[in-house]
Amino acid sequence: MRTARVERKTHESHVLVEINLDGQGIIDVATGVPFFDHMMSQLGKHSGFDLTIKTTGDVDVDSHHTVEDTSLAFGQALREALGDKAGIRRFGDSMVPLDEVLVQAAVDLSGRPYLVHRQPEIVELIGTFDTTLGKHIWESIVAEARIALHIRVLEGRNAHHVFEAQFKAVARALRDAVSLDGRVAGIPSTKGSL
Repeated sequence: MRTARVERKTHESHVLVEINLDGQGIIDVATGVPFFDHMMSQLGKHSGFDLTIKTTGDVDVDSHHTVEDTSLAFGQALREALGDKAGIRRFGDSMVPLDEVLVQAAVDLSGRPYLVHRQPEIVELIGTFDTTLGKHIWESIVAEARIALHIRVLEGRNAHHVFEAQFKAVARALRDAVSLDGRVAGIPSTKGSL
């Protein structure tokens, strides 16, 4: 089983992430930031990962530290669950519609963090959630997972849909990239490591 358990403790938050890459999309997410819970639940469900996230943070200040630290812990858990990456497909991509929104995502489990993120201007708040954290979520995941991730919102105007379609598209791309491929012998790189 390709699993990981990561705990991250700071003066601002305490995060626990448990992940099983070969799961069934069983999710249990509670961060104290309801909209972020909804998004991370989409990531777990549509990737097929079993995902548990429990975070307590200084949400009385705002949601920034909780969202950032949870995203960093998720990225670390993904990296650790992948191990040496032997036998994986490595690359994954998807195109996901959600009503008026269309999102394209592509991932390379390369060992090198890089993010390209394109989305239209959207409202600053979805309920009480600060949408300016969107790109920062992906930056944090990418930094700790050490993956290359491209996300492009090709169409869309509703902020909730713009966010949700991104999480679903990344989930589907990750699902493909982490999949084991019987035709891959060892590490899928001419360098011999990822």
